[in-house]
Amino acid sequence: MKYEHTVLGRFLERPNRFIAYVEVNGQRMVCHVKNTGRCRELLIPGCRVVLEYHPGARAAGRKTEFDLIAVYKGDLLINMDSQAPNKAAWEWMEQLCMTDSKPADCRLMGALWELQPWDRQDGFFQPGDLRREVTHGDSRFDLAFTLQNEQTGQERPAFMEVKGVTLEENGIVMFPDAPTQRGIKHIQGLSRTIREGFEAFVLFVVQMNGVTEFRPNDKTHPAFGDALRAGADAGVHILAYDCRTEINSLVLQKKVAVRLSADL
Repeated sequence: MKYEHTVLGRFLERPNRFIAYVEVNGQRMVCHVKNTGRCRELLIPGCRVVLEYHPGARAAGRKTEFDLIAVYKGDLLINMDSQAPNKAAWEWMEQLCMTDSKPADCRLMGALWELQPWDRQDGFFQPGDLRREVTHGDSRFDLAFTLQNEQTGQERPAFMEVKGVTLEENGIVMFPDAPTQRGIKHIQGLSRTIREGFEAFVLFVVQMNGVTEFRPNDKTHPAFGDALRAGADAGVHILAYDCRTEINSLVLQKKVAVRLSADL
């Protein structure tokens, strides 16, 4: 996914979860923060940030001309736009749906292989019929698609929930950065679909690159870690991918190792 116009600034303060004050070209500007999470480890006074500029903001009736979308943690650029992971995941899945079973890009081949049903026996399952925001039972999942066996034509319906990850410590990324009952509900909903004959996935989109491992954040929310491990035991596929993160774009890049154990 891409941003139309971006500028660099210096973070000053965040009076509430919706807005921040940022210095841009020597001027103190108010901007909308596209992440309602705490992000205390990221938004430190004086740090460099990336803003999306909306030149038509006043004409459109927007209260601010800027959105805060990314932050530098030292030299590491972290996208913190909470809407970006879903957009990037959609584009990634669109690409996989259009890819042959034997693409020249080994990175895509690896991603396609991760989408195969665990009980596969013969043939390769190609994703297709990609949809957004699909309701099933009492849950609404970010993505839905089918996995079709290229040899037999057999189809397996699938759901995917997408979670953005911005919390990093020494190359290890974790989710969530704050307790999330909503996240637990999503995992439990995916587990129920497994019993109904669906394939189910959680995709953790790591909004930075150069990390080594993903873990559930058991220190902050042990119940989420328990739910994620229970989901994996039920057959939910747990995937994590980092991103090629630039000031004007976010693109899923490569697989990140997942470690679910709470005994660390």
